[in-house]
Amino acid sequence: MKGRASDEAHVRPLLLGLGWSPDEPGGLNRYFRDLLVALGASQPGGVPAVVIGPASDPLPGVVVVSDRDAPLSARLRAFARQVSPTGIDVVDAHFALYAAAPVLAGSARHVPLVVHFQGPWALEAAAGRVSTMARRTIERAVYRRARRIVTLSGAFGRLLTLEYGVEPWRVEIIRPAVDLERYRPARRVDARTQFDLEPSRRVVLAVRRLIPRTGVDTLLDAWTGLEDDATLVIAGDGPERGALVERARELGLRNVRFLGSVPDDRLPALYAAADVCVVPSVALEGFGLVVLESLACGTPVVVTDVGGLPEAVTGLGTGLVVPARDADALRERLARAFDGRAPLPTPAACRTHAESFSWADAVARHRQVYADAVTPPNRPRVLFVDHCARMSGGEIALLRTIPALADTDVHVMTFEDGPLLVELGAAGITTEIAALPARTRDLRRAELTRRVPWRAVGDSVLHVGRLVRRFRQLRPNVVHTNSLKASVIGGLAARVARVPCVWHVRDHIDGDALSRPAVTFVRALARRVPSAVIANSGSTLASLQLPAAGGPLRAVIPDPVPDEFFMRTSAHDSDDLVIGMVGRISPWKGQHVFLDAFARAFPTGSVRAHVVGDALFGEEDYRDALHEQAVRLGIADRVSFRGFRPDVPAELAALDVLVHASVQTEPFGQVVVEGMAAGLAVVASDAGGPAEIISADHDGVLVPPGDIDALATALRALVDDPDRRTELGHRARITAGRYRTDAILPRFTAVYAEIEATRC
Repeated sequence: MKGRASDEAHVRPLLLGLGWSPDEPGGLNRYFRDLLVALGASQPGGVPAVVIGPASDPLPGVVVVSDRDAPLSARLRAFARQVSPTGIDVVDAHFALYAAAPVLAGSARHVPLVVHFQGPWALEAAAGRVSTMARRTIERAVYRRARRIVTLSGAFGRLLTLEYGVEPWRVEIIRPAVDLERYRPARRVDARTQFDLEPSRRVVLAVRRLIPRTGVDTLLDAWTGLEDDATLVIAGDGPERGALVERARELGLRNVRFLGSVPDDRLPALYAAADVCVVPSVALEGFGLVVLESLACGTPVVVTDVGGLPEAVTGLGTGLVVPARDADALRERLARAFDGRAPLPTPAACRTHAESFSWADAVARHRQVYADAVTPPNRPRVLFVDHCARMSGGEIALLRTIPALADTDVHVMTFEDGPLLVELGAAGITTEIAALPARTRDLRRAELTRRVPWRAVGDSVLHVGRLVRRFRQLRPNVVHTNSLKASVIGGLAARVARVPCVWHVRDHIDGDALSRPAVTFVRALARRVPSAVIANSGSTLASLQLPAAGGPLRAVIPDPVPDEFFMRTSAHDSDDLVIGMVGRISPWKGQHVFLDAFARAFPTGSVRAHVVGDALFGEEDYRDALHEQAVRLGIADRVSFRGFRPDVPAELAALDVLVHASVQTEPFGQVVVEGMAAGLAVVASDAGGPAEIISADHDGVLVPPGDIDALATALRALVDDPDRRTELGHRARITAGRYRTDAILPRFTAVYAEIEATRC
């Protein structure tokens, strides 16, 4: 997360483009023009820019040079001659080839440079007559010269650091924006009339350049078996059109229409005419502007797991992303949408999501980047390391913390790929993967109690060596580990690399979870390896048994709770009371205890139970056993197993009472604070973090861990006394205010500052 500069509005940029939209098609050119319009709205006379012609309607300040059909040497010379540093504070280059001469050796060679990375030119199949080696050399030279490099997604940020060796501290993720006035919902019947589409049939739309990487061939393969129910409309042109038309003929597809190029002014109506838009890309998709355009028109989108596409639909729920090149998966997803088994987001939800991609925000971020390029800020560089990229408690806490860290440059490293990286990219955080073999990464704590896993030890030693080299390349001020495995492996690497390390301990280091040798080993490392230890609760810190004097700095910093949890409104669709658990499905979390207590408290009646969450780490057998337990207890008709749900505030809004039933000591209890923030009466296990959060019978109820009778009695009492539920919820929300994000985050920066002061 980047800091704020005070003089950003006074920085004057010069933009260097490729072609001019709509004369020259392509996402890069459309984005360039829209950015220029948005920047110029607050700058009299427009923002100066240079592009290659033709340009039938250039904006004020845009210089059009040469022509796309001219020889390459002529284009390059003409472009370079028009780049002048007069009156300019910063150059913003959008295409490395044309920018290379003026920014590396020409008139702008001393002007601060920002580069937009919208795709790896060296890897593009249709890159022209310049050799791949020459393209890569040009790109690397331009990127080395840049003070800041802008990408549209975290996925392309990783590509930039992986393929070109760019330091993540220079990478800025700025999500693209959409013209919300041009792209807006319209009556579907009217829109279909414009394209001669039947009002009663489903319409699936793909707006794509017809080139191999956009995956339209996979969409045609997926369309077999669907065309009796819908019409597939393909808008766009390109060198693959003939082959795709032939492919549709070979497959015997009748309900497929190739519209060719559709003028920009007709695209909003085309999006509005469709029931769903599909973006089936197979490679090199930086973000997918068509996704935002479709959503702004109220039309949901199904995308592949390529590049920035998953980030574009983050926040719209699960199920909109399918594997690339998998026609069967795409066919099944569309079929499930058609028959109602997996409904797509509503038009209102699509529009609301699109409205979060505003040009006002994008322009503010660009002007901040320009200011930082002119006057580079001196911010601490913090490298967060986590072994996991799945959305478990520690990863959710990480996601809530780092986007809000002010005046800090943050980069995240994980030992696997996963949904956390998509969420971080959508939040503007750069990431990278330092892959650790799954046999070690996914080693469960229970396996450490039986024997020494020598293969895992070997994997870890090798990984420490790799991380040492990477830490020395990245040169962070602090390495901040976010999980126990990351603390051991990343902490040792940081110590060897001579980088201060913060251990963020989220687990009790005791015999409940680890073998005695493992406990001894971790406690010994905690005394010697980290510069500081952050624990999520006092009981977690105590479990490390650090010496009273000496050793690392230490702080208790609970996980922050976003403001959205304090905005709970009831979402009940009936008068029945609902009691629920929210969190990962795991034996130690105690879902089985909750079901037993619920059945004992409410053997009959209308009270219902929700179990929200899913198994993450090989505990699917336990999840399945819970379903069988509900049947055996005779409560299956009143228990809803809701699986993983990304919108936790909405799940809490459906409850009257929240239960935390861990049978082992809970290090913190993030969901406890979330439920309290939502104004719920919370019943929690009286151990560890929850016992520090809740004042018994004042702002919640505490029961002994694993005590089914005590939990059943507490639930029965709360159901029978609505006034007590209300009072507990009111006090709980007041208590939860201590855990708001703005109250917690300054504690992190204080730890970093203390480490720096200690070093000095």
